[in-house]
Amino acid sequence: MAKELDKVDVVTIGAGWTGGIVAAETAKEGLKVKSLERGPYRDTTDYQHVHDELKYAQRYELMQDTSVETLTFRNSRDERALPVRRLGSFLPGSGRGGAGTHWNGQTDRYMPYDFEIKTMTEEKYGKDKLGEDSGLRYRDWGITFDEMEKYYDKFEKTAGVSGEENPLGEERSSPYPNPPMLKTKSLRLFEKAAKELDLHPIMMPSANMSQSYENPDGEVLNQCQYCAFCERFACEYDAKATPDVTVLKTAEKTGNYEIRYNSNVTEIVTDKDDDKKVTGVKFIDTMTREEFFQPADVVVLTSFLFNNYKLLRVSDIGEQYNPETEKGTLGSNYCYQTGLGATGFFDEQFNTFMGAGALGMILDDFNGDNFDHDDLDFIHGGSIHFTQTGARPILSNTVRKDTPEWGEEFKEESIKNFTRTLEVYSMAHTGPHKDHYLDLDETYKDAFGNPQVMLTYNWTEEDNARNKYLTGKCKDIMEKMGAKHIDVSNDDIGAYDIVPYQSTNISGGTPMGTEPENSVVNTWLQHWDRDNLFVAGSSTFVHNSGNNPTGTVGAIAYRCAEGIIKYHKDNQRLEN
Repeated sequence: MAKELDKVDVVTIGAGWTGGIVAAETAKEGLKVKSLERGPYRDTTDYQHVHDELKYAQRYELMQDTSVETLTFRNSRDERALPVRRLGSFLPGSGRGGAGTHWNGQTDRYMPYDFEIKTMTEEKYGKDKLGEDSGLRYRDWGITFDEMEKYYDKFEKTAGVSGEENPLGEERSSPYPNPPMLKTKSLRLFEKAAKELDLHPIMMPSANMSQSYENPDGEVLNQCQYCAFCERFACEYDAKATPDVTVLKTAEKTGNYEIRYNSNVTEIVTDKDDDKKVTGVKFIDTMTREEFFQPADVVVLTSFLFNNYKLLRVSDIGEQYNPETEKGTLGSNYCYQTGLGATGFFDEQFNTFMGAGALGMILDDFNGDNFDHDDLDFIHGGSIHFTQTGARPILSNTVRKDTPEWGEEFKEESIKNFTRTLEVYSMAHTGPHKDHYLDLDETYKDAFGNPQVMLTYNWTEEDNARNKYLTGKCKDIMEKMGAKHIDVSNDDIGAYDIVPYQSTNISGGTPMGTEPENSVVNTWLQHWDRDNLFVAGSSTFVHNSGNNPTGTVGAIAYRCAEGIIKYHKDNQRLEN
């Protein structure tokens, strides 16, 4: 029998960006908060030898252990799903800070078009443009950009985002808290080429600090050293905004917050006397294998997308989505991003061995509805990126497509091109499709006896058309940059392959909305079926955008925290 612990006001499942934001905001209001984190404790002292590409970038030291919990995958319902035994396409984090510890720091805002995509598309192009006949299921989020702006501003100030105003963006309530990062030789080359094509490049909004910074909660972040070890790595300088050096520290300073590590939550417990409420969660201490029950007034799911979905499903909360009938909402709206482009080979060298996770430039000329879609076979688009994140010897091994895969010529080209290649690439939207969803796979179990999550996903014809269009724009810029040789991504992206890394920017599974018929949570991220249960993170997104989602993850977490505080005070259901 599970050992019952002392009750708390709020328990969060996970201690990353969303869990940390919810914890900090509620603890500052005097609520007693506990986070249950399945991974270990780490802090900056553990990262003094983090410049180990093999350990962190190749062997995934900071990532989820697939031998304990993973997912199964298939492209379509007529295939057999098989387990993912090694992380590839995306990289869920584990431990203090979660995926927010190993992220790059790209901190975009979604566009007004994202939040009202169905309404705006119908008004401009007509209903047929939404692609319902091909299986796409677009809808509005139930909240507007104007309502979200103050939460974006709050997250950017917490994270000390370095950036400059976007001429294609919406009006900001205040400037970025820090100026843009340094503009390198390669960035200046991209900027010049893009402007010659009448495009609007800006320095990428970055949670790598362009200068030392103290955030509104008093947490101090140091100036970035451009060491080139950001993505897949923690920061030993405290120069990258991560949950562990911002919101988690803030929460801990209140004296109202505790993180319990190595604690894997297995079930959300519904109140036996009131099925509109939950009473807490069950979890297993992974070091001792003891089972505990953590009672709480409010339960908040703040873990990675798959775990948010899984905990609801194994706890029998909500109705599983059925792709045949399109009934149910839990597991629906799973989306990803495509990210292909053009690689240029130059005679001159660039100091690409230096860099930072979000050192780069971005343009939104082909994002959202910033360009006309009348004659195109898709809606939305994607941002075009040029980054200098730092070339490292294992993962940075770019050669021309016509180079042999091994041998003397390969070695010569590998060495020659190490600092002579640049890439322009897109980060493209994908839309919700009726056949893309999460379910449980009863064939495969995790280490605690629960079924693994099963993902059914593939690229669509619309994704292919959008990718082809954006790749052409990337090539145009690379040609203007003067590359001696250009390799372009394939026009046909083919079937989605979960093996190679692509992006950790996944979304959906517990989408938000204004009606329980088409969503799992309301716009405060409060579950429709359990008043004191909230779900935060990208799992609540209705679709994925053409920008990095972390800024939006942070913004909706602040809105969620505001709702939790109000709910705990009034004990009444929140209105959209």
